[in-house]
Amino acid sequence: MDYVCLALAAVGGVLVLLLLIAVVRTLLLPKKSTHYALSDDTARVDAYAEKLSRMVQVETVSRRGVAETEKFRAFHALLEELFPRTFAAAEKIEIDGNLMLRWKGQSDKAPILLMSHMDVVEAGEESAWRYPPFSGTIAEGKVWGRGAADTKASLMAFFEAIEELLADGYLPACDVYLASSCTEEVGGDGAPKLAAWLKANGVRLFMLCDEGGSIVQDPVVGVKGHFAAIGIFEKGYGDVKFTARSVGGHASAPARNTPIPRLAKFVARVEKRSPFKAAFSPAVNAMFGRIAPYCGNFGLRLVMANLWLFRPLLKKVMPLISAQAAAMLSTTIAFTMQSGSEGYNVLPAEATVCANMRFIPHQGTDESLAIITDLAAKYGIETEVVYRGVPSASLDLNGEAFAVTQKAVESVFPKVGVLPYVVTGATDARFYGEVCDSCVRFAPVNYGPEQMKGMHGLNENIEAGCLPAAVDYYKTIIRLQEKR
Repeated sequence: MDYVCLALAAVGGVLVLLLLIAVVRTLLLPKKSTHYALSDDTARVDAYAEKLSRMVQVETVSRRGVAETEKFRAFHALLEELFPRTFAAAEKIEIDGNLMLRWKGQSDKAPILLMSHMDVVEAGEESAWRYPPFSGTIAEGKVWGRGAADTKASLMAFFEAIEELLADGYLPACDVYLASSCTEEVGGDGAPKLAAWLKANGVRLFMLCDEGGSIVQDPVVGVKGHFAAIGIFEKGYGDVKFTARSVGGHASAPARNTPIPRLAKFVARVEKRSPFKAAFSPAVNAMFGRIAPYCGNFGLRLVMANLWLFRPLLKKVMPLISAQAAAMLSTTIAFTMQSGSEGYNVLPAEATVCANMRFIPHQGTDESLAIITDLAAKYGIETEVVYRGVPSASLDLNGEAFAVTQKAVESVFPKVGVLPYVVTGATDARFYGEVCDSCVRFAPVNYGPEQMKGMHGLNENIEAGCLPAAVDYYKTIIRLQEKR
């Protein structure tokens, strides 16, 4: 008994010592704060807002399975009108409405690609918008309309960056490609076609800059400020259909475990206790390590600065801190559609529920699908994989492309924090893996809560004052190629 007490005392002593070390480390950690301000250069803000407004006014909704090539070519014509120097200086490659330009530099070795899709999602009920969704209204310091934030703002910014560099007589150190697909929102073949063109022409990119992260505010509970969230990889995308079957029958005498109750039990089980394993990737470790100095609360700073001690605890409480952050730790599944019988008094012979999955690298596509398939089978449910994608390769946090990106952010946004970030959505960058090892997912525009809510929703907008810095960021990325 004495040995047990001694052992417990020793363990307790070790825990106290570890906690003391963590507290001391936290007390020694310098506190940091961020600062971000919209541009007060009225001439630039107004000029860029007007160009973006014109771009929003051209409706570029993409629809799954519907080719509307001429609509997107009309958008190309607008770009050529807005950015005449760029189109005059660059080689134009157009593939089925998807656009790519090549601005030839001093060398064709290790070129870079700036990209942002031109297509947008449908606007929904237009009468519910504060301003008509394709009006491009400039009001309240913002450009309003579908696509203003997702992603015509960044598209405008890098075209304008090159337009201004050309006006200054600048010649880039390497070839600079500009790409914009017209099928991103429907997961179509636009970006794959552009990537295939690069591969067929022997182009190997040094780096690629696409959407994914942005300048964000208050990334997790307890952390205030503006941060450049740089997406270093994206999760894989999957669509799955679950089907429960029976002989059907009349609702007046229901049997037990008919299809809908079985599906309900399955969904409840997944929602109550996720079958997927949470783990910290290097990106998440780096993100929380960099967040720590900005934590206002000592307890949160203690946890974030000492993941070596508190990582198991953080895995448990992460869903309470941030759903977005929690999604960076594991494969997720979201149930989105369901069907059963067509009559109130008819037991369905077949009922279905559909789900969207996002696969994390440490428990990839095959393993995650096997886990959910096995779990569904325990409830007598069949699983059909409608679409399966794989997580992208990760950008090297110690590599040159990340260093260039961080340097550009620090140059243009000197008082904004820099965070590696796991992209939980899907971007066109995932199709460029065969021609680029360093895909940077970061759009240099400010997405506050209002902008995040508006993307794919009502009243999409972007603050016009964030546009000058976005243009300057792309200029900086291009100029930094001289130092490679």
